[in-house]
Amino acid sequence: MATAYQNLSVYNADLVPDASAMRFGIVVAEWNAEITEKLLEGAVNTLTKHGAKEENIIVTRVPGTFELTFGAREVAESCEVDAVIVLGCVVRGDTPHFDYVCQGVTIGITKLNLLYGIPFIFGVLTTDNMQQSLDRAGGIHGNKGDEGAITAIKMVNFSCSFK
Repeated sequence: MATAYQNLSVYNADLVPDASAMRFGIVVAEWNAEITEKLLEGAVNTLTKHGAKEENIIVTRVPGTFELTFGAREVAESCEVDAVIVLGCVVRGDTPHFDYVCQGVTIGITKLNLLYGIPFIFGVLTTDNMQQSLDRAGGIHGNKGDEGAITAIKMVNFSCSFK
């Protein structure tokens, strides 16, 4: 949904399940750290707000957004988590690099969702400029990290309803 119509940090807390028994992996891209660290802060704060224990939130970092897919797979295979949240930021430049990175990570995370029995949450900003990223990392449009955390909690709860 376009963030012009909805703040990423606004949600009905009554509809968010208790996360106290859930384990989360968060994989964060180091590239554009000014943005990704704010996304991480939002995700961790939102997870703990809804009951997740700090020791059940495993944070790892990879060099860039393209590497998120590999990092997410490694976390899923090694850390016994219920969901993996991937956080990154790609800002459009003057070359097609933006398109390749965005397409690669989108397809990669989609494949992980299909291959593993846990949800992988896409928390990657793909923006035209740095201001749009700042606006979505705790700025006027909220924080994509908050949205990723809420989605992770809800998807773990959804998955548990089938077990």
